[in-house]
Formats: sequence, C-alpha cells, structure tokens
Amino acid sequence: MNQDLHGHFPAMLMPVTADGTLDSPRALAHARHLVASGCDGVALFGTTGEGPAFTNAERKGLLEAMLAGGLRPEQVVVTISACALADAIDLGRHASARGCHRQLFMPPFYFRQPRDVGIVASVSQVVRGIDDKALKLLLYHIPALSSVEFDHRSIATLVQRHPGQVIGVKDSSGSLEHGLALAHAFPALSILCGAEQHVAAVMKAGGSGSINGLANISPGLMSRVIAAPSAVCADDKKLIHDLLALLHVLPGLPFVSVYKTMLAEQSGDDAWLHVRSPLCPLENTEAQTVRKEYRAIGALLANI
Repeated sequence: MNQDLHGHFPAMLMPVTADGTLDSPRALAHARHLVASGCDGVALFGTTGEGPAFTNAERKGLLEAMLAGGLRPEQVVVTISACALADAIDLGRHASARGCHRQLFMPPFYFRQPRDVGIVASVSQVVRGIDDKALKLLLYHIPALSSVEFDHRSIATLVQRHPGQVIGVKDSSGSLEHGLALAHAFPALSILCGAEQHVAAVMKAGGSGSINGLANISPGLMSRVIAAPSAVCADDKKLIHDLLALLHVLPGLPFVSVYKTMLAEQSGDDAWLHVRSPLCPLENTEAQTVRKEYRAIGALLANI
C-alpha cells in the first residue's frame, strides 16, 4: 500500500459561543478527546465544522492554538476551501509553514455546474500557489453541497500534473458505488470515505480510512471500524445505523445542528448547541426529540 494518508480523522465540529465567536479552548479540548479515543487526528473546518463561515484569520488562529496545545502537525488535516482561490492559497501556505502538509480542498462552490477544465485549473492554481513540495492535498468531493464533482479523468489529470502532492479524495458523495469505484480505479491514492455506513466496505476494497462527522459522537466506534473493517460486529453496525438515523428523525433537520445536539446530550455541555449563522440551533421540540432518541439507543452508547 503506497497511500500517503491512512486512518481516522474526524470532521471536527466547531464550538462557538452564543454570539458566534469561535471557542478555541473548547475546540482544543474536543480535539484532544478525539485523539485520546483512538482517532489518528482531526480534520478542521470542513463542512461539518462550518468551515466556510469562518474567516481566514479565525481558521489560522485555531490551527496555531491546536499546535500550541499539543497536537502534532501530522495529526491535523487542514481544510483550505474558500470562496476565493487566493484565500485558499493563503490558508494552505499558513498550514504548510507550520508543518501541516495534509490539506483538504474543494474548489469555490458558488458557481453551478463548473466545467471539469475549470475545476482542474483551480486545484492546479492552489497547488502552485502554496508552493510546498511536501504538500499532501486531498480533493474534497461533496457535490450535494458544492455542485463541484471530481470525475475520474480530472483526478487522474491532477495526480499526473502534481505527483506526490495531489494524494487522494475525500469522498462525501454518500454513494457506496462511487466510493468503491474510486478505490478500485486509484489503488495508490488515499480514498477516505465520508459516509460512515460505507467506510468498512470501501476500506475492504482498498480505501484508506475516513473523514466523517459521526466520529464527533462516536470516536471509539468509528476507530474500531477503521482498524478492522473486515470484522465489524453486528452491534457496531446497528449502532452506526441508529446514530445516523437521528439525522433524519424529523424532516428538514440541519445535520450540523443535530450532531451538536447529540454532543451536548452526550457531554452534558449545552455550549455545544451554538452554531454560526446562517445555521441555527434546533427548535426546542426538535432538540428534545433528538435527545430522547439518542438516549433511547440505550446500553450500546457505552461502546461509542
């Protein structure tokens, strides 16, 4: 296996105060908890982490706090996605200068249906702009939210154009078939599955691990799956299913707010309920339903 990135890097939820200010001490404590629970590190400021809602200065400041607080550079995947390529390059240079060469990039997402040639050009501009021979860039495939797709031809072109620097795909398509196809087509690349229920199957086909949101709630559970994808027990499969079902326990729930409600219930810390606009906390009846269903999962919660 020649993959550059292998293992479990939760897409970290980002704590904010009631007025939306980034809560760096709570974020550092959560990152330490995830690593202590068996994760290989954390992924900062992705979709689950409300990344596009934070400024470059905030994102840089938190990365510096994480490193000062004891996380090693190789334990951090830094999401550098931004609305302007210059901002993405700025974030990438900042991370690289601090030894954080593992980075995750989604091209600007505000244009509908961009053409492949433009998608490839955007990645190349970022790689060249960061100018880091040690860069290990993951392509962030999440078309349901971004409308930006990385097809096999574009991936192959970028790997050929930037060998050793474009090293894989974070697949958040939610499709098992898509994840399996990536693993089969690119066995030397790091294919990290974002759909928790498909992680084991994709890894058995050659995938290298996962960046996912559920690990904020169940780091031990997801670490077990990634450590032994061919030996996931029935209880763990059921627990993943039951926890993911809470994201849709009522129609139209924003998944970040559901995850934060679950974490607040689990930790007893309601500061986790805060989100940054334009997201908003769940309404009281919604939150109570999520909390009730979380508690109803019962004894298996001891194994998360």
